[in-house]
Amino acid sequence: METNTPNPEPPPAKGWLSRGVAGVGLASFFSDSGHEIATAVLPTFVTRTLHSTAGALGLIEGISDALTGVAKLVAGPLANDPDRRLRMASGGYLLTAAATGAIGLATSVPQAGLGRATAWLARGIRTPARDAMLATLSSPETYGRAYGLERAGDNLGAVVGPLLAAALITAIGIRHTLYLSAVPGVFAAVAITVAALEARKVRRSDPMPTQARLQLRGLHAAGALRPLIPIGAFELGNMAATLLILRATTLLNRGGHSPTTATTLAVVIYAAHNLCASFVAAGGGHWLDRSGPRPVFACGAALYIAGYGLFALPLHSVSVLIAAFLLAGGGIGLAETAESALMARLLPDRLRGSGFGLLGGVQSAGDFASSAVVGLLWTTISPTAGFVYAAVWMAVAAVASIGRLLP
Repeated sequence: METNTPNPEPPPAKGWLSRGVAGVGLASFFSDSGHEIATAVLPTFVTRTLHSTAGALGLIEGISDALTGVAKLVAGPLANDPDRRLRMASGGYLLTAAATGAIGLATSVPQAGLGRATAWLARGIRTPARDAMLATLSSPETYGRAYGLERAGDNLGAVVGPLLAAALITAIGIRHTLYLSAVPGVFAAVAITVAALEARKVRRSDPMPTQARLQLRGLHAAGALRPLIPIGAFELGNMAATLLILRATTLLNRGGHSPTTATTLAVVIYAAHNLCASFVAAGGGHWLDRSGPRPVFACGAALYIAGYGLFALPLHSVSVLIAAFLLAGGGIGLAETAESALMARLLPDRLRGSGFGLLGGVQSAGDFASSAVVGLLWTTISPTAGFVYAAVWMAVAAVASIGRLLP
């Protein structure tokens, strides 16, 4: 569907990989590396260093994830203003870094939870601003490559972060590892600031004033609400990666591996999942620029269906689990790239903050609902029931996107 208002930005200078686009990609890589270090260390920090329970860890993560979704929805309209979005992006990355490193100072669970919640709140605030800024730094013909690069950087950080955490814990201990998790975040803040400076050079020609509200009527007129149907279905099937790791660990353990070996293997395979997502996101961006978001998104959902099918089977083979993780990694790499590029294509600059904020809210709500329902089915019926449930939602997303709910 065509937008009612053309995108106002002039095309970037030459080539799609400008300094600004590269800055956004590097910011995602460094930031994700930093908070993935903290994510890898947090379970041990809470349960052993602070002598608390898995329930406390779950509460910290649940509250933090919820705050991320709410922050995206609330901060999105604020990012409609081009100048404000640049400050929000730079400040959000810096606050994420500081709050993540501050977790290491905690001497109680509430203090650790406050640090994590603050970091995740800052992530939510910065995301719509960053995504809207990336659209300014690129052109409609290169949105796929630009958002694919950003997603590739994010997923690559999810590979590097846990590996750094494993090395740092052995060398300097848990608290100091948390302190150092702020360092990549500082690099991220520098990179996004460079991107923001580049974005300031792009002169806007849109005469319409920006408004700091969601503007659902404007989003509907631009054709941005209907695609949220297949996107929402996708997110309702997009369970937390920790459930995939748990499934792999359980199957490997039952297949004869010790608990320690099973856990190690599952984490290594998960790293391969993130590496696959990184490469697929980059390649998927090129495909999207040639063919549009619809086939890219539908293929991502189809890969998830295949991956969930393998996870649903009670097979103990390492090769089968590797295939399942790689399929899921390819699925998320394609789908996330398509979702972001789609919003950038549909919306004029003055609505992009609202659009990306609403997209982030749908993603967070869907992911939360998916993980909760899958976990309930897992406990009350079987893991297979949970994966079948998630695969059905992925099928709905694929069919809905093919049915032209996506442009």
